[in-house]
Amino acid sequence: MSEPHSFLDSLAAALHPVARAPVDVAWNYGELIDLISENGTAIRPAAVLVGLIERKSGLQVILTRRTEALKHHAGQISFPGGRIEESDISPVAAALREAHEEIGLLPAHVEPLGYLDSFLTITGFHVYPVLAKVSSDFIPLADPGEVDEIFEVPLDFVLNPLNAKPLEIEYRGRNRTIIEFQYGRYRIWGATASMLVNFRKRIEQAGLQ
Repeated sequence: MSEPHSFLDSLAAALHPVARAPVDVAWNYGELIDLISENGTAIRPAAVLVGLIERKSGLQVILTRRTEALKHHAGQISFPGGRIEESDISPVAAALREAHEEIGLLPAHVEPLGYLDSFLTITGFHVYPVLAKVSSDFIPLADPGEVDEIFEVPLDFVLNPLNAKPLEIEYRGRNRTIIEFQYGRYRIWGATASMLVNFRKRIEQAGLQ
């Protein structure tokens, strides 16, 4: 990867414009819509913040471990984010609001850069991942009602395809393939891992890696 500053400056070529959310169906829609249709689950819009923060060791990705008490994805590793509310003027606004609530990220410490491809979760959320630059001055503050832990993973680690392990599982009588990263004691899998893989593929397609 190039120097952090130049890499961040060039990322626009790999992203959907920050001023306009992707209008296509979620890139994995065909893989999950059968399960969601069987459940009768309504598809609800959501947004997450994929925050990149510059450290002496290089760019890091900000992640959280959700509390065990949450209704959806309890205890899992995730990006800060949640459902898009009627008061949110865009998915970017929703991602920033949720990041402020969950990890104490102030608007002055974040610069949205653009969108990754949208993603459909098995729980029926149509997620808009917002990639953003986070100031190194940011001091995390977890909301104990939603977040047990805030931590960082090197961007180089998640962009290395050798670290993205495919895992075959059986779900409702059908074989499914999910992606898993194992970073120290953290198991990053499911929607979060898939969005990180989508990030890698988009920057590869843009010739940035």
